[in-house]
Amino acid sequence: MGMKNFKKPLLLAVSVVLILATVLAGCSNGGKNDSSASPSSNAASTAESSPSASSPSASSETPAPQGWVFGSEPLEFSAFTNYDWQDFPAKMEDNPFWKYLKENKKVKITPILGKGNAAQLMTTMMASGDLPDLIYGNRFSPDVSRLYEAGKLVALDDYLDKYPNLKKFLDNKFIDMLRMPDGKLYQFPNWYTDHSTNTAGYVVNKKIYEELGSPKLETMDDLYAYLVQVKEKYGKEVIPFEPDRTVDAQGIGLLYTGFKEGALYQSLGSQIMGTVTGDKLTSIFADPAFHESQKFVSKLYREKLISQDMFTQDRGKVLEKLIAGRVAVYAGSGVTTYASQGHYELIKSDPNAGYFMIKPLVKAGLDSSKVFTGGYDALGWNVTVITTSAEDPEKIFAFLDYNTSPEGMAIQFFGPEGGNWNGFDENGYPNFTDTYNVKEVADIQTKNDFVNIAGNSIYIDPAKNKLEDSKPADQQNWQARWQKEITWPSGNDITEFRTNLNPPADGALGDTLQSVSDLLEQILSESATAKSDEEVDKILNNADTAAMKLGYQALLDWRTEKWQENRKILGK
Repeated sequence: MGMKNFKKPLLLAVSVVLILATVLAGCSNGGKNDSSASPSSNAASTAESSPSASSPSASSETPAPQGWVFGSEPLEFSAFTNYDWQDFPAKMEDNPFWKYLKENKKVKITPILGKGNAAQLMTTMMASGDLPDLIYGNRFSPDVSRLYEAGKLVALDDYLDKYPNLKKFLDNKFIDMLRMPDGKLYQFPNWYTDHSTNTAGYVVNKKIYEELGSPKLETMDDLYAYLVQVKEKYGKEVIPFEPDRTVDAQGIGLLYTGFKEGALYQSLGSQIMGTVTGDKLTSIFADPAFHESQKFVSKLYREKLISQDMFTQDRGKVLEKLIAGRVAVYAGSGVTTYASQGHYELIKSDPNAGYFMIKPLVKAGLDSSKVFTGGYDALGWNVTVITTSAEDPEKIFAFLDYNTSPEGMAIQFFGPEGGNWNGFDENGYPNFTDTYNVKEVADIQTKNDFVNIAGNSIYIDPAKNKLEDSKPADQQNWQARWQKEITWPSGNDITEFRTNLNPPADGALGDTLQSVSDLLEQILSESATAKSDEEVDKILNNADTAAMKLGYQALLDWRTEKWQENRKILGK
């Protein structure tokens, strides 16, 4: 998951400002509570969210209050994705998991579609007070803060014990980090984790690579030489380097990480928007590594070695290119889902085709073990909130609890029980069947990607590995294999940078954050398409001056202070 949130985009960040004195002694042992080693001890108290009737009870102490049994009666609510680049399915039957919920759990979800203008629609809905029952989106969106300030969000605290999957998988100290200034929890996290969930990296077209002699791809110089070869042999038929949606940094952000040891991909996003210099955050526009990486990008652009529409294309266009095999190297913050789908499409007609992943590319002379394509946050990426428009918010919370439960996760990733899996083992993980279909599972996971709104990485990653570890590498699920071999090891823990670093949306620093974020998005494009190295330097130097006039230094100083406070809390 990673800038994804990068599954993981660089949308404008702001204020979910919260801190409790009891928060975190450390995150190195991740998001499990004291009871923990296996999901069987994390089974929910209701039958619907329990992986197995034989699973041991989570506690012999005072019984948890009983909640509504999800699926026992109809549940209807409206839902909205607060991202311009994505919508929920227009019809429930268009998506495997939602179709299952409609047919088996009596759920009717009415999507409210942004159709590429989610931000504008969200503003309109907030102004009118006519809000969706459920809103899913960027954890750092100013809209979350504004809805909270307006009293339009439902506190979730009363539901945590009744529907305990979140509480049982994610340590309370991390849940507390999501609390608002009033001390209450209003946000349900997506893809919370106790281990690396990085999905950023470099994907290579296997057939093209072998036709060009399988050259070494370890340094930026190697990459450049390879892209030149691709263009010379295939011309316009193949895009040498596909960086996904670079308006969100994506592939050019990956290149940046390869020009400096310890560089953070998230430095190019509004949630950090700076570079680490000792114990301070300093201007990203003045970072020599950023200057160098953008010179490399602009060189690729001038020589037509990189997608020429990288700042305007939507993700559907990227997927089309991958499925058609028209990409030699693909890079981004969340590449495994689309590359997996492209891989399985290509090998249908040619078993020797497809895609594979490589380790992070680095500038010659750097220590590759100190270069990370992306980072991971114990609290994941996105959040879901329930608004006061909901007639029965508790039942919607039960829906989210089911999503994050072992059963919900298993169905989202492997399909309904009885097909690719049947029942759960003694540890609470799915028992995979002899009829397990690798291609079908890849298709299910890709299609369900748009509705994974309460993802539980702590559970699902070991569940996936249970099956994949038992198979030869060439027979493993594409995503599972390359995440385990490449993307997870090349992701670092950035939890310290992801909480409490966003000032109030409507204050002076909030205004500065938005203004400098807008400037950074503009400068990414201008410098990447510059006509010379000298022009890149000029653009970035002018941007640094402009940012400082907007109050950037005050924002960097404030964020440095909050970052150092986080480090103390985390014991670093």
